[in-house]
Parts: sequence; C-alpha cells; structure tokens
Amino acid sequence: MIIFEDELAKFQPSTEIEKAEDIIRSDTRDLTDLLMELIKEKES
Repeated sequence: MIIFEDELAKFQPSTEIEKAEDIIRSDTRDLTDLLMELIKEKES
C-alpha cells in the first residue's frame, strides 16, 4: 500500500523541468512580441 504522505515527503522537484519551463516561457514571450509586431504592421 502506498502512503502518500511519505511519498510526498520524499519528493524533490527536477531541476531539468524548471529549466525547460524557463525556456518555454521565454520562447512564448518572444512569439508574443513577434505577433504584436506583425499586428501593428498590418494596421499601418
């Protein structure tokens, strides 16, 4: 039987996941900036 409290106490987050999240977030911001620039050019 799994004792969830014990398993949660052992949990340690992966640093690789945190690094991937940072990269994904920065890429999303870049894409958003690009889309906003294209929209502004289209409106002009």
